[in-house]
Amino acid sequence: MVLLSLLADASQYADHAIRFEDLGLRKGIDLGFMELRFYSLAYLAGIVLGYWHLTKMIKAPGSPMAQRHADDLFFYCTLGIIIGGRLGYAAFYTGGETGIPSMFTHFTAGQFPSWDLLRLWDGGMSFHGGLIGVLAAIAWVCRSGKINFLRTADYIAVNVPFGMMFGRIANFINGELWGRPVESDVPWAMSFPTDPLGLPRHPSQLYEAGLEGALLIVVMLLLFWKTRARWRPGLLVGVFTAGIALA
Repeated sequence: MVLLSLLADASQYADHAIRFEDLGLRKGIDLGFMELRFYSLAYLAGIVLGYWHLTKMIKAPGSPMAQRHADDLFFYCTLGIIIGGRLGYAAFYTGGETGIPSMFTHFTAGQFPSWDLLRLWDGGMSFHGGLIGVLAAIAWVCRSGKINFLRTADYIAVNVPFGMMFGRIANFINGELWGRPVESDVPWAMSFPTDPLGLPRHPSQLYEAGLEGALLIVVMLLLFWKTRARWRPGLLVGVFTAGIALA
């Protein structure tokens, strides 16, 4: 009954919602021989900006790592994001009603492996899978480089919101991961073409870009550069985790 009430409330505001198609957003840049997706550029921007800022951070007093460790983290964390994010998407989001991940079980023309896993340009990345991949990458670099895991994770956590912000903006451009139906006449409510119900919804991608992206960037940078948080192992990771949970 509650769900039906929400749907009824949302449907009455459908005529006032902003149509996503009217924004004229494109999903990428047409280069002629291929389309460069903004989703891919978002990942690239987040990784490069995070690496650039990490190189600045390790020059400040108290760094647990040297430049060579930062370079290794850049390489292995990038692999962790791509491989973990893609495998996580395949495992968590392609099962449908069966619960069996289709990317692991449905193969084109009987081929193995499923080449759909490699089609990154089609989209489909999991934050949770990417997080697992990054944690594995940090653990590997810390073990091989003999540096402290928790303090290294603190330094990485400061830079993750860059990628979160760009990623959520890309989600909006793709018209995916929209929010719940509106319960009142919200001026910025939007209808998305991928919504099977066609209801006006909150553009939650933009909310998250602002909260777990821009706002968390400000909080993490202030804590690192203006306080002694970097000297307290686990504090920055804890703040990041709490920020993601609250956002």
